[in-house]
Amino acid sequence: MKIEKLTENKIRVIVDSYDLEKENLNINNISALPLEKQTFFTNIMEKARKEVGFEASGCKLIIEFFTTDDDFLVFTLTKYTIQEKKKPIVKRKQSFISDNTAMYKFETLNNFIDFCTCIKNRKLDYKKKYISKKSYLYYYNNTYFLLLQDINNSYDNKKLFNSLISEFANYISYSNIFENKLLEYGNVIIKNNVIEKGIKYLI
Repeated sequence: MKIEKLTENKIRVIVDSYDLEKENLNINNISALPLEKQTFFTNIMEKARKEVGFEASGCKLIIEFFTTDDDFLVFTLTKYTIQEKKKPIVKRKQSFISDNTAMYKFETLNNFIDFCTCIKNRKLDYKKKYISKKSYLYYYNNTYFLLLQDINNSYDNKKLFNSLISEFANYISYSNIFENKLLEYGNVIIKNNVIEKGIKYLI
């Protein structure tokens, strides 16, 4: 288990499958079981207090988590002070609407081509300046990953873009760990202006 202090009110906890097995936990029962009944989270909070000085007593916690393809479970815990102690809230990230970076998983190249075709047919503004400043299409583990960086959150069609891409790909929560894995073991299929180049050269 690794704990990183991001700010005074936020930490990241990286847990491997061995840590979960020791507690007889997996991703499903972590989601279903109330946090106040999980000694696993109590241990995390105590370890965070000792190692990085993250004291959450009397605070409300927002806990976001996701899994990586190499079986790591990554938690982000954010606190803010409230008058009365309440139960923490757990939620999953679903879209890039307020994020700066997003990653999508296409099972096949044809799925990506179909997505590009859909963008073209719907006449969305898909060039670099509209969606994101940087974009990459990686091939890794027989799967294609679209990485968008420096996302333009004022993009007028972002909700429609999210809706369309969800028909062809799965949103996966971004992590530096997985991006580094793509850089080391994956192949870059398209670099920069990915959607524009996909429409130009693949359709």
